[in-house]
Amino acid sequence: MKHLVVLTGAGISAESGIKTFRDSDGLWENYRVEDVATPGAFAKDPAMVNRFYNERRRQVAAAQPNAAHKALAELEGDFRVTIITQNIDDLHERAGSSQVLHLHGEIFKKRSTRQPHADHLAVPETGDIPENDKAPDGGLWRPHIVWFEEDVPAIALATDIVSRADAFMVVGTSLQVYPAAGLVHYVRAGVPKLLVDQNIPLIYDRGNWQFFARPATEGLPLAAEKLREMR
Repeated sequence: MKHLVVLTGAGISAESGIKTFRDSDGLWENYRVEDVATPGAFAKDPAMVNRFYNERRRQVAAAQPNAAHKALAELEGDFRVTIITQNIDDLHERAGSSQVLHLHGEIFKKRSTRQPHADHLAVPETGDIPENDKAPDGGLWRPHIVWFEEDVPAIALATDIVSRADAFMVVGTSLQVYPAAGLVHYVRAGVPKLLVDQNIPLIYDRGNWQFFARPATEGLPLAAEKLREMR
């Protein structure tokens, strides 16, 4: 069975009602990114940052997978599918996708400030993180999120996965956030590449790409049909 690798971004979750800071006003739920998504912000006011992510956690819990998430899950009947997502929600998993790598962390996990980003050191968290709540090692609990100015530990694994793909698809991302956007450069020559987004980003090397300039819920079923034809 051929290996399909899919890079997803905020556009796929936006259709489930989850907002992103890359909306037109440059804010994330009326907050500046610098105030809620950097190590400095947490060091300055950990209680406020945790309150912000507590609200995001409740928002994600109330959201539902949409037709695009479900279409990706259904592709597992035709391909070995690995999803590499920039999203911190669990909508891919709830839709039925079995192999999901979260580049930027997961909203339903937390970790101590004294621990590195390794996923095995994070613990599940479906409720709120209380203000100034401490982990057993004495560090403060923080969301298991990769903030701006922090390394992306999963990028090496993601690069390796992309380099071995038999087909590659991008869904709902502007390809502006690095290092995730750089993954497109690791696709082997000759591998089919598809992109689904309302706004097709600037791609200098457009060879072997097929573009679907539609929202994810409309474009992904079309792209899935095209992929099935390529098998």
